Amino acid sequence: MSSFYTEVLKSPLRPRALRELSDFAARQGIAFEPGDCTVCVRTSEGALAATGTLRGRVLQCIAVDAALRGEGLTARVMTALHECAFARGERHLFLFTKPGNEGMFREFGFYPVSHTSAMLLMENRRGGAAAFAASLEHGPQGGVHGAVVANCNPFTNGHRRLVEYAAGACDTLHLFILSEEGSEVPAAARFALAQQGVRDLENVIVHPTSDYLVSSVTFPTYFLKDSADAGAEAGKLDLAVFCDYFVPELCITRRFVGAEPLCRVTAAYNALMHELLPPRGVQVTEIPRLACGGEVVSASRVRRLWKQKRWDDIAPLVPESTLRFLRSCPIDEKKDPL
Repeated sequence: MSSFYTEVLKSPLRPRALRELSDFAARQGIAFEPGDCTVCVRTSEGALAATGTLRGRVLQCIAVDAALRGEGLTARVMTALHECAFARGERHLFLFTKPGNEGMFREFGFYPVSHTSAMLLMENRRGGAAAFAASLEHGPQGGVHGAVVANCNPFTNGHRRLVEYAAGACDTLHLFILSEEGSEVPAAARFALAQQGVRDLENVIVHPTSDYLVSSVTFPTYFLKDSADAGAEAGKLDLAVFCDYFVPELCITRRFVGAEPLCRVTAAYNALMHELLPPRGVQVTEIPRLACGGEVVSASRVRRLWKQKRWDDIAPLVPESTLRFLRSCPIDEKKDPL
């Protein structure tokens, strides 16, 4: 039996290591994406035999040299990745792989969440997605239940218009605010601003998304050979999670979105909704974006003005509660507001 040793590389990777890992991944038919830490299993001669990375709470880029499969190298990689995650206090982990690998990763304590023809999302909690959906406030039984999913970075009058329109077309509207960190406005503040912005709409229930809707967990790209397809496949997976858990649990039959003239990724995601949700029993309604001063009202426009402290220009674009927050909390100059 061959002998192997394991090394763990911290981010950022040196150029030489990045080239080696990228070349290795390409030979295994995947694209390498660096994470917070990278596990390398090597032969006694130093040749790369298996790899895997941890990005946040997501295990990804797990690959074994085809000539060395059957040597228990996947187990080595998974053990090292778990140790990296646990050392950082992460217990709830996710994993992306191809659908055909489900059985292999079940042996390591991962359970399927949702899948497309190209990708499978797994987590190390049995029924985690179902439990989260069941924990949400359901609202009154019966009637039409609709949904809006938004980042609200920050909450604008454009968001308000979309939510108000959707609430008028439903008996109960479920407004999901992205829980993901990384936006200029922290997740807790985005959630609070959305709550304040719709508090007069009695049939609107505001929810977090946890890791299950439009998060970094649902947008992997590493194993797709054609990176141009990555966004579409990730969008399909995100909508599969929505339909598999949130739609049946909350009896959702409508989803509302704003037209997207600015961001190609969001526009493509909207198109996927029109394609994929109706066959799952969810009608999609896309409404024109609110305009002010000859431009659509967008969160990116507000952030740009926020950085410049142009309060008079921001005022017509956001509710008073959002304006108060922006004035009291200067934007982080280290982040790109666009």
